[in-house]
Amino acid sequence: MHFIRRRPDTYWLYIILFLGPIGAVIYLLAEALPDAGSTGYGFRAFPRRKRIRELQMIVKDNPSTGNYEELGDLYLEENKPGPAREAFEKAIAARGASLDAYYRRGICAMLLGEPAVALPDFERVVDREPDYDFYRAGGLLAHMYALTGQTERAEALFQSVTRASTRSETYLHYAEFFQSQGRHGEAREWAQKVLDKKPTMPGYLKRRERPWFRRAKQILKQLPPA
Repeated sequence: MHFIRRRPDTYWLYIILFLGPIGAVIYLLAEALPDAGSTGYGFRAFPRRKRIRELQMIVKDNPSTGNYEELGDLYLEENKPGPAREAFEKAIAARGASLDAYYRRGICAMLLGEPAVALPDFERVVDREPDYDFYRAGGLLAHMYALTGQTERAEALFQSVTRASTRSETYLHYAEFFQSQGRHGEAREWAQKVLDKKPTMPGYLKRRERPWFRRAKQILKQLPPA
C-alpha cells in the first residue's frame, strides 16, 4: 500500500517480491519509517479527522471565519478539495477572511480542474503579496494563465517567478507550458532542471519531490529526441 501511494524507486518492488517478508521489512525501515517521521502523516491522520468532526459541530453554533478556515485547511490536508473549497467560501462570505483563505480556495479550484475559477483568487493574492508562500502563488498563477490560454502573461510571470524561486512544481509547470507551445528544447531544459536537483537532495526531500520527478521524466519521454 505504501509503495502504491508513494511510488518510490522501482527496484524496491523487486526487493519486496523476491525477498518476501525480509524484503518487506527492509522496505518499511528504509522507506515507510522515514516517511512517517518526516511527514507525520500516519501519526496526524486520526487526530486530524477527529478535529474535522469537532469543527463540523462547532461551526453550527459558531460559524466564525477562523473556524471555517481551519476546517478548510484540514480538508485540504485530507485531499478533499471539494469540502475544503466550500469551507473557504463560507469563511470569505463571513468577511474578515485572511489572504490565505483566497489562496487556498484557488488551490481547491485548481485541484478540481477549474483554472478559470482559480485564477481570480491567485491574482488577488499575488497583487497584494507577489512573494506569497515563497513565490508558489505566483507560480500557480502563471500556471493558471497557461491553462486558460493567456500565453504571454503566463510566460512573463513564469520568467519572473523562476528568477526568484527554484521550486520543482514551478519548474515542472514551466516545462509543461513550453511543451504545450511546441517549444521542445525549452520544455526539455526545464524538465531536466527538476531532475538535476535530485542527486544533491537529502532523502526526506527526495521522497517529498517524487511526484515532480515522475512528471519531469514523463515529459522528457513525450518530447521528440533532441
